[in-house]
Amino acid sequence: MANETTFDISAVFSNLVETAGKIGQQQVDLLTNGFKSLTTAVEPLGKAALELPGNVVNTVTQTFQNVTTAIVPKK
Repeated sequence: MANETTFDISAVFSNLVETAGKIGQQQVDLLTNGFKSLTTAVEPLGKAALELPGNVVNTVTQTFQNVTTAIVPKK
């Protein structure tokens, strides 16, 4: 009787629940890290897209002022 192996169902169930919890946590971590990476990649593009129209307007305004200054006679 000393060499009999016992089957501990509570330990098996505990290990199963622990493993499922770890897999679930890894899924959440994967999604969180993916979202952070996507945000980090998109942020500079969004910033540039917002700054571009302002830069174009400034360039056009400066060009218009330079052309006006060249055309209008000086006093």
